[in-house]
Amino acid sequence: MTAALFQPITLGGLTFPNRIAVAPMCQYSADDGSATDWHLQQWMSYAMSGAGMVTVEMTDVERRGRISHGCLGLYSDQNEAAAKRALDAARRVAPAGTRFGVQLAHAGRKASCQRPWEGGGPLKQGQDPWETVSASAIPYAEGWHTPRALEDDEILAVIERFGEAARRAERAGFDFIELHAAHGYLIFQFLSPLSNRRTDRWGGSLENRMRFVIEVARAVKKAAPRLMLGARLSVKEWVEGGFDVVDAIEVVKALKAEGVAYICASSGGNSPHQKLPSGPGYQVHLAEAIRKGADIPTRAVGLITDPRQAETIVADGQADMVALARAFLADPRWGWRAAATFGEAIPAAPQLMRAVTTMEHWMKQAS
Repeated sequence: MTAALFQPITLGGLTFPNRIAVAPMCQYSADDGSATDWHLQQWMSYAMSGAGMVTVEMTDVERRGRISHGCLGLYSDQNEAAAKRALDAARRVAPAGTRFGVQLAHAGRKASCQRPWEGGGPLKQGQDPWETVSASAIPYAEGWHTPRALEDDEILAVIERFGEAARRAERAGFDFIELHAAHGYLIFQFLSPLSNRRTDRWGGSLENRMRFVIEVARAVKKAAPRLMLGARLSVKEWVEGGFDVVDAIEVVKALKAEGVAYICASSGGNSPHQKLPSGPGYQVHLAEAIRKGADIPTRAVGLITDPRQAETIVADGQADMVALARAFLADPRWGWRAAATFGEAIPAAPQLMRAVTTMEHWMKQAS
């Protein structure tokens, strides 16, 4: 009997061969938003990982929306061409049925920062910093840049840039788009009452605070109607008075009505004061709450590293898929390991077939 983790799933008309996803992970290795040789090898590695769903890293819709100078983007012809080059290479080595998506985003007040290995804090004078923008003029933390609150016409312009990036994603050959409404980036900055203190139609009530993400979803769906649309959402802010599960369910219901086909349920990232728990599967209950509360397929993420743990999450109906980030960086063949654990076929490229028996031997020893 096929393990739950290896049963196909269809989301928004797009079928995936299994329930394993590579979660988007920033690589901070782009050249003015353009994918480089690092991305070429990384996406090809993801393609051969055994995951049926590959979502490439946070990809910004304008230059000022980048976290760092090294962040990926889809705001220029050069960005689009570079993404197509890397994606075409990944497709050439991927097993049949592997689907590739791009996570469209804007960092907002968390932009203009150093790469993590350079310190990760706000860019200083002499490091080519740029102006940051947000829902309100509230810095992320003490010592961070104070963002400028976007004017109404500027908000509409950013929404259009999401649409333009979606068109580029479709031309580059992606199968789906994921909106990044998590981890304290611009979309979530509008959603949270802690970072959005506006008194116009974009702030105040939850209905107003969710207006931005709804309009973004509409713009993306209109610009690239053939691509499946999903979203990653911080379901819980982990700060008193912040965005919480009850709010998230209402937002997801509204997104579902706009054609969003799944939710990757994450959390936190909008405040240094968050009290976020940690441990294997610490966010799974959030995926389950959204799945039940909004009646939408969900993807669980967060320190999911063991194949049996992943199988339990899907088999027990806590989530419809599992996404792994650091686990795939540590083990680029994690999908093979999961398949060998449950006696499923490993979809290896012909050049790698001799390694299949080695993986199966390793997993027999582990059990």
